Amino acid sequence: MEEMRQTSACRTPSRNEEGLELLAKYFSHLPLIENRFFSPSRQTGIFFTWYDSFTGVPVCQQNLSLEKASVLFNMAALYSQIGTRCDRQTMGGLEEAISSFQKAAGTLHYLKETFTHTPSYDMSPAMLTMLIRMMIAQAQECIFERTALPGIRNDFFTLLKMAQEAAKVSEIYDHVHQYMIQTPIKDNVPLFWSTMAQVKTNHYRAVAHYFVSSALLDHQLGARDDEDQQEKSLSQVYDHIPEGRSALDILRKERNESKAHIRRAILCHEEALRVYSLCLHLNKLEALQDILRASLQRSVEKSSEDNNEDEFTDYMEAPDIISKTEHKAEMDIAVTTKVKVIDFFQRLGPLSVFSAKQQWTEPRTIHVSPEDRDLGFTLKGEPPVQVVSLDPLCAAAAEGLKEGDYIIAVGDTACKWMGVGDVMRLLKDVDEQGIDIQVVSMMDSNSAMPTKSATFCGNLPKTYSMICLAHDETEKHPKTNKVSKKSSFLSWGIKNKLKSVSTLSLPTADQSGSLPWNKPCPSFPSSSSYNNDSLQKLKT
Repeated sequence: MEEMRQTSACRTPSRNEEGLELLAKYFSHLPLIENRFFSPSRQTGIFFTWYDSFTGVPVCQQNLSLEKASVLFNMAALYSQIGTRCDRQTMGGLEEAISSFQKAAGTLHYLKETFTHTPSYDMSPAMLTMLIRMMIAQAQECIFERTALPGIRNDFFTLLKMAQEAAKVSEIYDHVHQYMIQTPIKDNVPLFWSTMAQVKTNHYRAVAHYFVSSALLDHQLGARDDEDQQEKSLSQVYDHIPEGRSALDILRKERNESKAHIRRAILCHEEALRVYSLCLHLNKLEALQDILRASLQRSVEKSSEDNNEDEFTDYMEAPDIISKTEHKAEMDIAVTTKVKVIDFFQRLGPLSVFSAKQQWTEPRTIHVSPEDRDLGFTLKGEPPVQVVSLDPLCAAAAEGLKEGDYIIAVGDTACKWMGVGDVMRLLKDVDEQGIDIQVVSMMDSNSAMPTKSATFCGNLPKTYSMICLAHDETEKHPKTNKVSKKSSFLSWGIKNKLKSVSTLSLPTADQSGSLPWNKPCPSFPSSSSYNNDSLQKLKT
Protein backbone atom coordinates (compact mmCIF):
# COMPACT_ATOMS: atom_id res chain seq x y z
CA MET A 1 0.00 0.00 0.00
CA GLU A 2 2.83 2.38 0.86
CA GLU A 3 4.60 1.49 -2.38
CA MET A 4 1.48 2.37 -4.36
CA ARG A 5 1.25 5.69 -2.55
CA GLN A 6 4.89 6.67 -3.08
CA THR A 7 5.22 5.62 -6.71
CA SER A 8 3.73 7.25 -9.76
CA ALA A 9 0.17 6.69 -8.56
CA CYS A 10 0.30 9.74 -6.29
CA ARG A 11 3.53 11.61 -6.92
CA THR A 12 3.90 11.89 -10.70
CA PRO A 13 1.02 10.16 -12.50
CA SER A 14 1.28 10.18 -16.28
CA ARG A 15 -1.09 12.59 -18.00
CA ASN A 16 -3.19 9.90 -19.67
CA GLU A 17 -5.70 7.17 -18.92
CA GLU A 18 -3.00 5.01 -17.36
CA GLY A 19 -2.23 7.71 -14.81
CA LEU A 20 -5.92 8.07 -14.02
CA GLU A 21 -6.23 4.33 -13.55
CA LEU A 22 -3.38 4.31 -11.04
CA LEU A 23 -4.93 7.13 -9.04
CA ALA A 24 -8.35 5.48 -9.17
CA LYS A 25 -6.89 2.16 -8.03
CA TYR A 26 -5.21 3.78 -5.04
CA PHE A 27 -8.37 5.77 -4.24
CA SER A 28 -10.47 2.58 -4.28
CA HIS A 29 -8.15 0.93 -1.75
CA LEU A 30 -8.53 3.77 0.76
CA PRO A 31 -12.07 2.92 1.97
CA LEU A 32 -10.92 -0.67 2.53
CA ILE A 33 -7.95 0.50 4.58
CA GLU A 34 -10.11 2.95 6.51
CA ASN A 35 -12.66 0.34 7.47
CA ARG A 36 -9.98 -2.17 8.43
CA PHE A 37 -7.80 -0.05 10.65
CA PHE A 38 -9.13 3.45 11.29
CA SER A 39 -11.56 3.29 14.19
CA PRO A 40 -14.14 6.07 14.49
CA SER A 41 -13.66 6.10 18.27
CA ARG A 42 -9.89 6.41 18.62
CA GLN A 43 -6.92 8.04 16.92
CA THR A 44 -4.39 5.94 15.05
CA GLY A 45 -1.34 8.19 15.26
CA ILE A 46 -0.84 7.98 11.50
CA PHE A 47 -0.47 11.40 9.86
CA PHE A 48 -1.23 12.39 6.28
CA THR A 49 0.28 15.58 4.91
CA TRP A 50 -0.77 17.39 1.73
CA TYR A 51 0.02 20.83 0.38
CA ASP A 52 -2.63 23.26 -0.85
CA SER A 53 -2.38 23.59 -4.63
CA PHE A 54 -2.94 27.37 -4.54
CA THR A 55 -1.40 28.59 -1.29
CA GLY A 56 1.24 25.90 -0.70
CA VAL A 57 0.17 25.71 2.95
CA PRO A 58 0.61 22.17 4.38
CA VAL A 59 -2.37 20.37 5.88
CA CYS A 60 -1.69 17.46 8.22
CA GLN A 61 -4.34 15.21 9.76
CA GLN A 62 -4.60 11.76 11.27
CA ASN A 63 -7.75 11.21 9.26
CA LEU A 64 -7.64 9.11 6.13
CA SER A 65 -10.40 11.24 4.64
CA LEU A 66 -7.87 13.97 3.87
CA GLU A 67 -6.01 11.42 1.80
CA LYS A 68 -9.14 10.41 -0.08
CA ALA A 69 -10.20 13.98 -0.80
CA SER A 70 -6.72 14.98 -2.00
CA VAL A 71 -6.43 12.02 -4.36
CA LEU A 72 -9.88 12.80 -5.76
CA PHE A 73 -8.83 16.43 -6.31
CA ASN A 74 -5.76 15.28 -8.21
CA MET A 75 -7.87 13.01 -10.40
CA ALA A 76 -9.96 16.02 -11.42
CA ALA A 77 -6.81 18.02 -12.08
CA LEU A 78 -5.43 15.19 -14.21
CA TYR A 79 -8.60 15.15 -16.31
CA SER A 80 -8.15 18.89 -16.93
CA GLN A 81 -4.56 18.34 -18.03
CA ILE A 82 -5.63 15.63 -20.46
CA GLY A 83 -8.20 18.05 -21.87
CA THR A 84 -5.57 20.73 -22.52
CA ARG A 85 -3.33 18.25 -24.33
CA CYS A 86 -5.97 17.17 -26.85
CA ASP A 87 -5.56 18.12 -30.50
CA ARG A 88 -8.51 20.46 -30.87
CA GLN A 89 -8.06 20.86 -34.60
CA THR A 90 -9.51 17.39 -35.11
CA MET A 91 -13.01 16.15 -34.32
CA GLY A 92 -11.67 13.26 -32.26
CA GLY A 93 -9.46 15.57 -30.23
CA LEU A 94 -12.35 17.91 -29.52
CA GLU A 95 -14.56 15.02 -28.39
CA GLU A 96 -11.85 13.84 -26.01
CA ALA A 97 -11.33 17.37 -24.67
CA ILE A 98 -15.06 17.82 -24.04
CA SER A 99 -15.24 14.49 -22.23
CA SER A 100 -12.14 15.24 -20.12
CA PHE A 101 -13.36 18.66 -18.96
CA GLN A 102 -16.82 17.32 -18.16
CA LYS A 103 -15.30 14.49 -16.12
CA ALA A 104 -13.07 16.98 -14.32
CA ALA A 105 -16.16 19.01 -13.41
CA GLY A 106 -18.04 15.89 -12.32
CA THR A 107 -15.19 14.68 -10.14
CA LEU A 108 -14.89 18.09 -8.46
CA HIS A 109 -18.65 18.14 -7.89
CA TYR A 110 -18.47 14.68 -6.32
CA LEU A 111 -15.69 15.95 -4.06
CA LYS A 112 -17.70 19.02 -3.09
CA GLU A 113 -20.87 17.05 -2.30
CA THR A 114 -19.10 14.24 -0.44
CA PHE A 115 -16.68 16.16 1.75
CA THR A 116 -17.55 19.11 3.98
CA HIS A 117 -15.51 21.42 6.22
CA THR A 118 -12.35 20.51 4.34
CA PRO A 119 -9.17 21.77 6.04
CA SER A 120 -7.48 22.56 2.72
CA TYR A 121 -8.42 25.88 1.06
CA ASP A 122 -8.24 24.49 -2.49
CA MET A 123 -11.01 22.02 -1.58
CA SER A 124 -13.29 24.60 0.08
CA PRO A 125 -16.83 24.86 -1.34
CA ALA A 126 -16.18 28.31 -2.82
CA MET A 127 -13.00 27.23 -4.61
CA LEU A 128 -14.51 23.99 -5.86
CA THR A 129 -17.53 25.88 -7.22
CA MET A 130 -15.22 28.16 -9.18
CA LEU A 131 -13.17 25.24 -10.51
CA ILE A 132 -16.32 23.37 -11.58
CA ARG A 133 -17.52 26.41 -13.51
CA MET A 134 -14.12 26.79 -15.13
CA MET A 135 -14.15 23.17 -16.32
CA ILE A 136 -17.68 23.56 -17.69
CA ALA A 137 -16.64 26.76 -19.49
CA GLN A 138 -13.74 25.00 -21.16
CA ALA A 139 -16.01 22.12 -22.19
CA GLN A 140 -18.54 24.58 -23.65
CA GLU A 141 -15.76 26.33 -25.57
CA CYS A 142 -14.74 23.00 -27.07
CA ILE A 143 -18.37 22.34 -28.04
CA PHE A 144 -18.40 25.66 -29.91
CA GLU A 145 -15.15 24.74 -31.66
CA ARG A 146 -16.60 21.36 -32.60
CA THR A 147 -19.57 23.10 -34.23
CA ALA A 148 -17.31 25.52 -36.11
CA LEU A 149 -14.64 23.00 -37.13
CA PRO A 150 -16.27 21.78 -40.40
CA GLY A 151 -16.80 25.41 -41.43
CA ILE A 152 -19.70 27.85 -41.04
CA ARG A 153 -22.12 28.17 -43.97
CA ASN A 154 -22.89 31.68 -45.15
CA ASP A 155 -26.53 31.27 -44.25
CA PHE A 156 -28.79 33.61 -42.28
CA PHE A 157 -30.03 31.02 -39.80
CA THR A 158 -26.62 29.33 -39.42
CA LEU A 159 -24.92 32.64 -38.62
CA LEU A 160 -27.55 33.51 -35.99
CA LYS A 161 -27.15 30.07 -34.46
CA MET A 162 -23.35 30.47 -34.23
CA ALA A 163 -23.83 33.93 -32.72
CA GLN A 164 -25.85 32.46 -29.86
CA GLU A 165 -23.38 29.61 -29.41
CA ALA A 166 -20.53 32.14 -29.07
CA ALA A 167 -22.64 34.23 -26.68
CA LYS A 168 -23.10 31.11 -24.51
CA VAL A 169 -19.33 30.61 -24.23
CA SER A 170 -18.90 34.29 -23.39
CA GLU A 171 -21.61 34.13 -20.72
CA ILE A 172 -20.09 31.11 -18.98
CA TYR A 173 -16.59 32.62 -18.95
CA ASP A 174 -18.07 35.83 -17.55
CA HIS A 175 -19.55 33.83 -14.67
CA VAL A 176 -16.17 32.20 -14.08
CA HIS A 177 -14.49 35.60 -14.04
CA GLN A 178 -17.04 36.96 -11.56
CA TYR A 179 -16.34 34.02 -9.23
CA MET A 180 -12.60 34.53 -9.52
CA ILE A 181 -12.71 38.17 -8.46
CA GLN A 182 -14.76 37.51 -5.33
CA THR A 183 -13.21 37.35 -1.87
CA PRO A 184 -11.53 35.12 -0.74
CA ILE A 185 -10.97 33.39 -4.09
CA LYS A 186 -9.35 36.42 -5.73
CA ASP A 187 -6.59 36.42 -3.10
CA ASN A 188 -5.30 33.01 -4.16
CA VAL A 189 -6.32 32.35 -7.76
CA PRO A 190 -3.48 33.19 -10.19
CA LEU A 191 -4.00 36.55 -11.84
CA PHE A 192 -3.58 35.16 -15.34
CA TRP A 193 -6.47 32.76 -14.72
CA SER A 194 -8.93 35.59 -14.10
CA THR A 195 -7.34 37.63 -16.90
CA MET A 196 -7.71 34.75 -19.37
CA ALA A 197 -11.36 34.33 -18.37
CA GLN A 198 -11.93 38.05 -18.98
CA VAL A 199 -10.16 37.89 -22.35
CA LYS A 200 -12.31 34.97 -23.48
CA THR A 201 -15.47 36.69 -22.26
CA ASN A 202 -14.78 39.70 -24.48
CA HIS A 203 -13.47 37.65 -27.41
CA TYR A 204 -16.50 35.39 -27.72
CA ARG A 205 -18.88 38.30 -27.14
CA ALA A 206 -17.22 40.04 -30.08
CA VAL A 207 -17.51 36.87 -32.17
CA ALA A 208 -21.25 36.72 -31.40
CA HIS A 209 -21.81 40.29 -32.60
CA TYR A 210 -19.68 39.62 -35.69
CA PHE A 211 -21.92 36.72 -36.71
CA VAL A 212 -25.10 38.76 -36.24
CA SER A 213 -23.58 41.57 -38.30
CA SER A 214 -22.69 39.13 -41.06
CA ALA A 215 -26.21 37.67 -41.05
CA LEU A 216 -27.78 41.13 -41.45
CA LEU A 217 -25.27 42.62 -43.90
CA ASP A 218 -24.76 39.63 -46.19
CA HIS A 219 -28.39 38.53 -46.39
CA GLN A 220 -30.75 41.25 -47.50
CA LEU A 221 -34.39 40.32 -47.26
CA GLY A 222 -35.46 39.12 -50.70
CA ALA A 223 -38.76 38.18 -52.34
CA ARG A 224 -38.11 34.47 -51.95
CA ASP A 225 -37.07 34.66 -48.28
CA ASP A 226 -39.39 33.52 -45.55
CA GLU A 227 -39.90 36.88 -43.88
CA ASP A 228 -41.87 35.51 -40.94
CA GLN A 229 -39.29 32.83 -40.17
CA GLN A 230 -36.40 35.29 -40.32
CA GLU A 231 -38.29 37.76 -38.16
CA LYS A 232 -38.98 35.06 -35.57
CA SER A 233 -35.34 33.87 -35.54
CA LEU A 234 -33.99 37.40 -35.19
CA SER A 235 -36.40 38.26 -32.36
CA GLN A 236 -35.13 35.19 -30.46
CA VAL A 237 -31.54 36.41 -30.77
CA TYR A 238 -32.03 39.74 -28.97
CA ASP A 239 -32.69 40.09 -25.27
CA HIS A 240 -34.73 43.17 -26.15
CA ILE A 241 -35.69 45.11 -29.28
CA PRO A 242 -34.73 48.81 -29.22
CA GLU A 243 -37.66 51.07 -28.42
CA GLY A 244 -39.60 52.09 -31.48
CA ARG A 245 -38.16 49.25 -33.55
CA SER A 246 -39.25 45.71 -34.42
CA ALA A 247 -37.47 42.64 -35.71
CA LEU A 248 -39.03 43.25 -39.10
CA ASP A 249 -37.73 46.83 -39.13
CA ILE A 250 -34.25 45.53 -38.40
CA LEU A 251 -34.52 43.05 -41.28
CA ARG A 252 -35.62 45.72 -43.71
CA LYS A 253 -33.02 48.23 -42.49
CA GLU A 254 -30.38 45.65 -41.88
CA ARG A 255 -27.41 47.79 -42.81
CA ASN A 256 -27.68 50.18 -39.85
CA GLU A 257 -28.13 47.34 -37.36
CA SER A 258 -25.28 45.43 -38.96
CA LYS A 259 -23.00 48.44 -38.51
CA ALA A 260 -24.07 48.67 -34.87
CA HIS A 261 -23.19 45.03 -34.25
CA ILE A 262 -19.84 45.19 -36.04
CA ARG A 263 -18.90 48.33 -34.10
CA ARG A 264 -19.68 46.58 -30.84
CA ALA A 265 -17.67 43.59 -32.00
CA ILE A 266 -14.68 45.87 -32.64
CA LEU A 267 -15.04 47.42 -29.17
CA CYS A 268 -15.10 43.96 -27.53
CA HIS A 269 -12.05 42.83 -29.52
CA GLU A 270 -10.18 45.96 -28.47
CA GLU A 271 -11.14 45.33 -24.85
CA ALA A 272 -9.86 41.76 -25.09
CA LEU A 273 -6.52 43.02 -26.41
CA ARG A 274 -6.34 45.69 -23.70
CA VAL A 275 -6.93 43.17 -20.91
CA TYR A 276 -4.42 40.81 -22.52
CA SER A 277 -1.74 43.54 -22.54
CA LEU A 278 -2.15 44.17 -18.79
CA CYS A 279 -1.05 40.65 -17.82
CA LEU A 280 2.68 40.01 -18.16
CA HIS A 281 2.16 36.27 -18.05
CA LEU A 282 -0.30 36.29 -20.96
CA ASN A 283 2.05 38.54 -22.92
CA LYS A 284 4.29 35.52 -23.32
CA LEU A 285 1.57 33.83 -25.36
CA GLU A 286 2.28 35.30 -28.77
CA ALA A 287 -0.15 32.91 -30.46
CA LEU A 288 -2.97 34.25 -28.30
CA GLN A 289 -2.11 37.81 -29.28
CA ASP A 290 -2.06 36.83 -32.97
CA ILE A 291 -5.54 35.33 -32.70
CA LEU A 292 -6.97 38.37 -30.93
CA ARG A 293 -5.47 40.74 -33.50
CA ALA A 294 -6.64 38.59 -36.42
CA SER A 295 -10.18 38.58 -35.01
CA LEU A 296 -10.10 42.35 -34.61
CA GLN A 297 -8.82 42.80 -38.17
CA ARG A 298 -11.58 40.59 -39.50
CA SER A 299 -14.21 42.76 -37.82
CA VAL A 300 -12.56 45.96 -39.08
CA GLU A 301 -12.62 44.63 -42.63
CA LYS A 302 -16.28 43.74 -42.26
CA SER A 303 -16.97 47.28 -41.06
CA SER A 304 -15.18 48.82 -44.03
CA GLU A 305 -17.12 46.83 -46.63
CA ASP A 306 -19.74 49.58 -46.72
CA ASN A 307 -18.34 52.88 -45.53
CA ASN A 308 -21.33 55.15 -46.21
CA GLU A 309 -21.37 57.29 -43.09
CA ASP A 310 -24.77 58.78 -43.97
CA GLU A 311 -26.38 55.54 -42.94
CA PHE A 312 -25.23 56.02 -39.35
CA THR A 313 -27.72 58.78 -38.75
CA ASP A 314 -30.10 56.15 -37.42
CA TYR A 315 -27.39 54.38 -35.43
CA MET A 316 -28.29 52.81 -32.09
CA GLU A 317 -26.22 50.63 -29.83
CA ALA A 318 -26.58 46.97 -30.73
CA PRO A 319 -28.66 45.04 -28.17
CA ASP A 320 -27.23 42.11 -26.24
CA ILE A 321 -27.42 38.65 -27.78
CA ILE A 322 -29.25 35.90 -25.94
CA SER A 323 -26.97 32.95 -25.25
CA LYS A 324 -28.20 29.59 -26.46
CA THR A 325 -26.64 26.26 -27.27
CA GLU A 326 -27.86 22.99 -28.72
CA HIS A 327 -25.31 21.01 -26.69
CA LYS A 328 -24.86 22.19 -23.13
CA ALA A 329 -21.74 21.04 -21.28
CA GLU A 330 -22.67 18.88 -18.28
CA MET A 331 -20.80 17.41 -15.35
CA ASP A 332 -19.88 13.77 -15.85
CA ILE A 333 -18.86 11.44 -13.02
CA ALA A 334 -15.88 9.42 -14.16
CA VAL A 335 -16.26 5.65 -14.00
CA THR A 336 -12.62 5.41 -12.89
CA THR A 337 -13.57 6.61 -9.39
CA LYS A 338 -15.31 3.26 -8.86
CA VAL A 339 -12.57 0.79 -9.80
CA LYS A 340 -12.93 -2.66 -8.26
CA VAL A 341 -9.82 -3.80 -6.41
CA ILE A 342 -8.83 -6.81 -4.36
CA ASP A 343 -8.47 -6.06 -0.65
CA PHE A 344 -4.82 -6.35 0.35
CA PHE A 345 -5.96 -7.56 3.79
CA GLN A 346 -8.66 -10.00 2.79
CA ARG A 347 -6.94 -12.80 4.73
CA LEU A 348 -8.04 -11.00 7.90
CA GLY A 349 -11.58 -12.03 7.06
CA PRO A 350 -14.77 -10.41 5.73
CA LEU A 351 -14.49 -6.63 5.95
CA SER A 352 -18.04 -6.25 7.20
CA VAL A 353 -17.01 -8.16 10.34
CA PHE A 354 -13.26 -7.77 10.77
CA SER A 355 -13.17 -4.00 10.76
CA ALA A 356 -12.05 -1.24 13.08
CA LYS A 357 -15.65 -0.61 14.14
CA GLN A 358 -15.61 -3.58 16.51
CA GLN A 359 -13.21 -4.63 19.23
CA TRP A 360 -12.39 -8.26 19.83
CA THR A 361 -10.75 -10.47 22.40
CA GLU A 362 -7.50 -12.17 21.59
CA PRO A 363 -7.99 -15.55 19.84
CA ARG A 364 -8.62 -18.32 22.35
CA THR A 365 -7.86 -21.99 21.77
CA ILE A 366 -10.67 -24.34 22.73
CA HIS A 367 -10.32 -28.12 22.69
CA VAL A 368 -13.53 -29.78 21.59
CA SER A 369 -14.28 -33.46 21.60
CA PRO A 370 -17.53 -35.23 20.71
CA GLU A 371 -19.68 -37.00 23.25
CA ASP A 372 -21.91 -39.52 21.51
CA ARG A 373 -20.97 -37.74 18.28
CA ASP A 374 -22.29 -34.48 19.72
CA LEU A 375 -19.98 -31.49 20.18
CA GLY A 376 -22.45 -29.74 22.46
CA PHE A 377 -23.14 -26.65 20.30
CA THR A 378 -24.56 -25.58 16.98
CA LEU A 379 -23.36 -23.04 14.43
CA LYS A 380 -25.04 -20.39 12.33
CA GLY A 381 -24.28 -17.52 10.03
CA GLU A 382 -22.28 -16.78 6.94
CA PRO A 383 -18.49 -16.45 7.11
CA PRO A 384 -17.33 -16.46 9.83
CA VAL A 385 -19.69 -18.83 11.67
CA GLN A 386 -21.00 -18.14 15.15
CA VAL A 387 -21.57 -20.51 18.09
CA VAL A 388 -25.20 -20.76 19.25
CA SER A 389 -27.21 -23.08 21.48
CA LEU A 390 -24.22 -24.05 23.62
CA ASP A 391 -24.74 -26.86 26.14
CA PRO A 392 -23.30 -25.44 29.39
CA LEU A 393 -22.34 -28.94 30.51
CA CYS A 394 -20.41 -29.92 27.39
CA ALA A 395 -16.62 -30.21 27.29
CA ALA A 396 -16.27 -27.19 25.01
CA ALA A 397 -18.13 -24.99 27.52
CA ALA A 398 -15.83 -26.22 30.25
CA GLU A 399 -12.87 -25.19 28.07
CA GLY A 400 -14.25 -21.64 27.87
CA LEU A 401 -16.42 -21.64 24.77
CA LYS A 402 -19.30 -19.12 24.96
CA GLU A 403 -22.43 -18.49 23.02
CA GLY A 404 -21.79 -15.79 20.43
CA ASP A 405 -18.14 -16.77 19.89
CA TYR A 406 -16.90 -16.79 16.31
CA ILE A 407 -14.80 -19.67 15.03
CA ILE A 408 -11.76 -18.45 13.09
CA ALA A 409 -9.81 -21.70 12.80
CA VAL A 410 -10.38 -25.44 13.08
CA GLY A 411 -7.13 -27.27 13.69
CA ASP A 412 -4.61 -25.83 11.24
CA THR A 413 -7.30 -24.62 8.84
CA ALA A 414 -8.29 -20.94 8.89
CA CYS A 415 -12.04 -20.61 8.45
CA LYS A 416 -12.74 -16.90 8.56
CA TRP A 417 -14.14 -17.12 5.05
CA MET A 418 -15.95 -20.47 5.55
CA GLY A 419 -19.68 -20.90 5.87
CA VAL A 420 -21.52 -23.25 8.20
CA GLY A 421 -21.37 -26.19 5.80
CA ASP A 422 -17.62 -25.99 5.34
CA VAL A 423 -16.92 -25.70 9.08
CA MET A 424 -19.23 -28.60 9.87
CA ARG A 425 -17.38 -30.76 7.38
CA LEU A 426 -14.16 -30.04 9.29
CA LEU A 427 -15.79 -30.97 12.60
CA LYS A 428 -17.90 -33.97 11.65
CA ASP A 429 -14.99 -36.42 11.42
CA VAL A 430 -13.41 -35.42 14.74
CA ASP A 431 -12.46 -38.56 16.70
CA GLU A 432 -12.52 -39.09 20.42
CA GLN A 433 -9.18 -37.30 20.78
CA GLY A 434 -10.93 -34.09 19.75
CA ILE A 435 -9.49 -31.07 17.95
CA ASP A 436 -8.43 -27.54 18.81
CA ILE A 437 -10.44 -24.63 17.47
CA GLN A 438 -9.73 -20.93 17.73
CA VAL A 439 -12.48 -18.49 18.63
CA VAL A 440 -12.84 -14.75 19.29
CA SER A 441 -15.50 -12.80 21.15
CA MET A 442 -16.82 -9.34 20.51
CA MET A 443 -16.06 -6.81 23.22
CA ASP A 444 -18.48 -4.09 24.28
CA SER A 445 -17.26 -0.71 23.06
CA ASN A 446 -19.05 2.28 24.54
CA SER A 447 -16.20 4.75 24.25
CA ALA A 448 -17.26 8.28 23.41
CA MET A 449 -16.74 9.66 19.99
CA PRO A 450 -13.95 12.24 19.63
CA THR A 451 -14.67 15.83 18.83
CA LYS A 452 -15.71 16.24 15.22
CA SER A 453 -13.76 18.59 13.01
CA ALA A 454 -15.99 18.07 10.01
CA THR A 455 -19.15 16.32 8.93
CA PHE A 456 -20.22 14.01 6.16
CA CYS A 457 -23.19 14.88 3.93
CA GLY A 458 -25.12 11.66 3.96
CA ASN A 459 -26.82 9.12 6.16
CA LEU A 460 -23.65 7.84 7.81
CA PRO A 461 -22.55 8.80 11.34
CA LYS A 462 -20.47 11.91 11.75
CA THR A 463 -16.72 11.42 11.96
CA TYR A 464 -13.62 13.51 12.22
CA SER A 465 -13.23 15.14 8.86
CA MET A 466 -14.52 14.77 5.33
CA ILE A 467 -15.77 11.18 5.53
CA CYS A 468 -16.11 9.65 2.07
CA LEU A 469 -19.01 7.54 0.85
CA ALA A 470 -18.84 3.99 2.14
CA HIS A 471 -17.34 1.40 -0.17
CA ASP A 472 -19.93 -0.99 -1.56
CA GLU A 473 -18.42 -3.97 0.16
CA THR A 474 -18.74 -2.37 3.60
CA GLU A 475 -22.49 -1.99 3.20
CA LYS A 476 -23.19 -5.67 2.61
CA HIS A 477 -24.07 -6.90 6.08
CA PRO A 478 -25.04 -10.55 6.43
CA LYS A 479 -28.06 -11.52 8.40
CA THR A 480 -25.99 -12.19 11.52
CA ASN A 481 -23.15 -10.37 13.12
CA LYS A 482 -19.69 -11.24 11.97
CA VAL A 483 -16.67 -11.51 14.18
CA SER A 484 -13.17 -10.29 13.64
CA LYS A 485 -9.83 -11.01 15.10
CA LYS A 486 -8.49 -7.87 16.74
CA SER A 487 -6.04 -6.42 14.27
CA SER A 488 -2.60 -5.27 15.18
CA PHE A 489 -1.89 -1.56 14.91
CA LEU A 490 -1.72 -0.37 11.33
CA SER A 491 1.85 0.63 10.63
CA TRP A 492 2.05 1.06 6.87
CA GLY A 493 1.16 4.76 6.90
CA ILE A 494 4.03 7.07 7.75
CA LYS A 495 4.41 10.83 7.73
CA ASN A 496 4.83 11.76 4.15
CA LYS A 497 5.50 15.20 2.75
CA LEU A 498 6.58 14.15 -0.74
CA LYS A 499 4.86 16.14 -3.44
CA SER A 500 2.47 14.83 -6.05
CA VAL A 501 1.54 17.03 -8.97
CA SER A 502 -1.90 18.25 -9.96
CA THR A 503 -2.65 20.98 -12.44
CA LEU A 504 -5.72 22.96 -13.36
CA SER A 505 -5.49 24.87 -16.59
CA LEU A 506 -7.41 26.66 -19.28
CA PRO A 507 -7.71 24.81 -22.61
CA THR A 508 -6.22 26.18 -25.78
CA ALA A 509 -5.46 25.13 -29.35
CA ASP A 510 -2.90 26.42 -31.84
CA GLN A 511 -4.35 28.60 -34.53
CA SER A 512 -3.27 31.91 -35.89
CA GLY A 513 -3.82 34.21 -38.81
CA SER A 514 -6.92 35.81 -40.13
CA LEU A 515 -9.77 33.51 -40.95
CA PRO A 516 -12.85 34.47 -42.96
CA TRP A 517 -16.30 34.07 -41.46
CA ASN A 518 -16.97 30.90 -43.39
CA LYS A 519 -13.96 29.15 -41.88
CA PRO A 520 -13.58 27.71 -38.38
CA CYS A 521 -13.58 30.58 -35.89
CA PRO A 522 -10.18 31.28 -34.30
CA SER A 523 -9.54 29.45 -31.07
CA PHE A 524 -6.95 29.95 -28.40
CA PRO A 525 -3.34 28.74 -28.57
CA SER A 526 -2.24 25.27 -27.60
CA SER A 527 -1.58 24.67 -23.95
CA SER A 528 1.83 23.31 -24.86
CA SER A 529 3.09 26.87 -25.22
CA TYR A 530 2.54 27.72 -21.58
CA ASN A 531 1.44 24.54 -19.84
CA ASN A 532 4.74 23.92 -18.11
CA ASP A 533 5.01 27.24 -16.33
CA SER A 534 1.74 29.13 -16.27
CA LEU A 535 -0.94 26.59 -15.48
CA GLN A 536 0.69 24.09 -13.17
CA LYS A 537 -0.48 24.03 -9.56
CA LEU A 538 0.85 21.48 -7.10
CA LYS A 539 -1.18 19.61 -4.57
CA THR A 540 1.16 17.36 -2.70
